[in-house]
Amino acid sequence: MPSAAASRAARQEETRAALVETAARMFMANGYHATSLDAIAREAGFTKGAVYANFQSKEDLFLEVHAQRAQRFVEETAALIDELGPAETIHRLARETSTRRGRDDGWLAVYFEFWAHVLRNPRLRERFAALRAKSRTVFEAALSQAANDSGVRPLQNYAPAVVAMNALQVGLALERLTDPDLVPPTLGERISRLALENLDPSLLEEGT
Repeated sequence: MPSAAASRAARQEETRAALVETAARMFMANGYHATSLDAIAREAGFTKGAVYANFQSKEDLFLEVHAQRAQRFVEETAALIDELGPAETIHRLARETSTRRGRDDGWLAVYFEFWAHVLRNPRLRERFAALRAKSRTVFEAALSQAANDSGVRPLQNYAPAVVAMNALQVGLALERLTDPDLVPPTLGERISRLALENLDPSLLEEGT
C-alpha cells in the first residue's frame, strides 16, 4: 500500500499534469497574455493556490508547456531519423512548416507571442534560449549525419548551420500565419533540399 507521502506526491504530479495540459490548451486557444492563471486554475478544477504550489508564475507554467513539447519533439525526431535517415527527416520537418496549416497554428501563434515577451526579460530569455537549444541539438546531429552520408567535409560545429536553416523555417511559419496563401506547401522542403544539396562547410566556419 502506498505511503501517505507517496500518495501526496502522486496527487501533486496529477495536479501538475492537469494544469500543464489545461494551460497548453488555453494558451493555444486564447494567447499568452489573454490567458490568466485564475482562468487556467478554474478550467482545470483547482484553486489559484494549486497553480502557485506547482509553478512560480505564468511564465514558469508556459515554459513547462514548452519544455514538454520540446522533449516530445526531440524524441519524435530521433525516431524519424532512425526510420527515414537524417536528410529525409530534415526534409519532412521542413515540409511540415508549410503544410501544418490549421493543425498547430495556435501553438505557433502563442509561441511567437511568448518569444516577443521574453526579449524584455533576461532571466526568461535564458530559459527560453536553453529550450530552443535543446530542440536544435537533434538537428545538429541529423545535419552532421547527412553531411557525412553525402561525403561533405565534416564540421566540428554544426550549430551555425542549424541556426540558419531553422531561422528560415521559423520565418516561413510566421509568414504563413500572417498570410496563409503566401507560403506554398512545398516551399519549406524546397529550401531544405537546396540547403543540403549546396552545403559548403567553408561558409559556416569562423573567419570566412
